[in-house]
Amino acid sequence: MNDQLVPGFDDEKDDSLKIRLQKVDQVDGCVVLYLTGYIDTYNFNYFQKRVTKAVDAGFTRLVFHCAELNYVSSTGIGSFTAFLKAVKPRGGDLVLLEIQPKVYEVFQLLGFSQFFNIKKDLDEAVAYFGEAGGGEQQGVFPKVFACPVCGKKLKATKQGRFRCSNCKTILAIDNAGQVFLG
Repeated sequence: MNDQLVPGFDDEKDDSLKIRLQKVDQVDGCVVLYLTGYIDTYNFNYFQKRVTKAVDAGFTRLVFHCAELNYVSSTGIGSFTAFLKAVKPRGGDLVLLEIQPKVYEVFQLLGFSQFFNIKKDLDEAVAYFGEAGGGEQQGVFPKVFACPVCGKKLKATKQGRFRCSNCKTILAIDNAGQVFLG
């Protein structure tokens, strides 16, 4: 089934982490990745390879369904950060759904909970991508946005790197108005 959406997706298997794909027809380039198991130092490479295959196949709007994800190590969270960095320049984004409290705790402890869009269900994720996907062509700048670290409202008049006036995090904004760390 996965191979129909992303050729070669099921070439490799890992018993500790199962990934099932589901295309979202309402949103261009959107796929739900149902994660079952855990992500740690031993299987994060497998996880990264599978998701990279999906991104390379044109899916840049990733929805990770985490209801059956029992554990994520700091290495696993690093994988999610890498995916975000991979899809943002392509106009994509990442949404996490139904995160178990103990997994969310790891995101919070490492300070990553603010970087990711966390939604309640697939309908919210689809609505988010519907909002994010429209109407940015005319004039991106000036762009008002919230700092991904502290939430302070910031305004960028052009692309480039700058520092948040509140938490001093270094941010970058590209010519499409996408905001990145560093």
